[in-house]
Amino acid sequence: MSRYDRYVLSQYLVFFGFFALILVAVFWINRAVVLFDRLIGDGQSALVFFEFTALTLPNLIRMVLPMAAFAGALYVTNRLNNESELTVMQATGSSPWRLARPALVFGLITAVMMAILTHVLIPASTKQLALREAEVARNVTARLLNEGSFLHPAAGVTFYIRQIDPDGTLNEVFLSDLRDPAQSVTYTAAEAFLVRDGAQANLIMVDGLAQRLDTETQTLSTTVFSDFSYDISPLLARSDDRRRNIRAIPTLELMNDSAGLAESEGFSAGRLAEELHLRFARATVCVAVTLIGFSALMLGGFSRFGVWRQALLAFVVLVLLEGLRGVLSDPVIEDPARWPLIYLPTLIGLGIAVLFLHLASRPALFRRRTAEPAADEVVA
Repeated sequence: MSRYDRYVLSQYLVFFGFFALILVAVFWINRAVVLFDRLIGDGQSALVFFEFTALTLPNLIRMVLPMAAFAGALYVTNRLNNESELTVMQATGSSPWRLARPALVFGLITAVMMAILTHVLIPASTKQLALREAEVARNVTARLLNEGSFLHPAAGVTFYIRQIDPDGTLNEVFLSDLRDPAQSVTYTAAEAFLVRDGAQANLIMVDGLAQRLDTETQTLSTTVFSDFSYDISPLLARSDDRRRNIRAIPTLELMNDSAGLAESEGFSAGRLAEELHLRFARATVCVAVTLIGFSALMLGGFSRFGVWRQALLAFVVLVLLEGLRGVLSDPVIEDPARWPLIYLPTLIGLGIAVLFLHLASRPALFRRRTAEPAADEVVA
């Protein structure tokens, strides 16, 4: 690469990193608020919160990386145009095709980044996140032993502990069970203990009162007990569906054992084909969006009003390509033989970029349009 190409490429990478950092921060804050409320509210530590957010970052970066690449290409090209650097290069005989070389290399670099994300980092992080979520779900202490708060471990169940002693004694326990529409049961106890027996968990309540309300007859019966065992295993149970998240399946496994995955994991052949080819298409589309951002701003000549029209055109094209990608996923899921449709947005994007560069390499077309109105004014 020439010195000019290296200079422009460095500008692309710098502003790509800037826009990626901004976009990731915005999306991360929105997700972190929900995740923080769920994890900390369930009694998890801040360390667990940061671990979960770190495991969700690869997928978050995957979402914003094409937008950051497009914004970086658009911003740098506009900056080069405003500072007349592109004008100088064109005056020396460099065509738009020649000037597009740094943008193409930049697109290939972002495509490699996206490929690493989709083929390596996202499957690994999704797998680890599923394991950690399962561990947190099995953590009784985190889900129930949270003093001073009304907890809802299941629909219709309310649990409260006023204080937890260092030895594990639960003081002044309240448990309301409204899962049975025919009757509601409320337990209060001075003390309680959690006892694990294998997969079963029991709450042993001492010196308490049980109140049962028959909703049909509206009769209330009370029972005073010295000790009572309540099985809380159903409150801690989670779905036995151990099917992997499709994003956690390695790419090589998707390529070599699609039939086995369809049988063991329960995914349809179309869903597996869509996921496999999306991982490649997400990388290739990065090349298309960077070239669109560059080529759109090469249309037309210098204008004191800026290049907002070209930038708007590039943004509209980007939105249409993303919308097209969402529309084409359903036919592939229905019939895996239609997998080439996944790459159609990339091909259309590259075609549009080639068209823009072709028009930009013929500036006489734009001069003719501006010269004709001027000639009419002279005649008048």
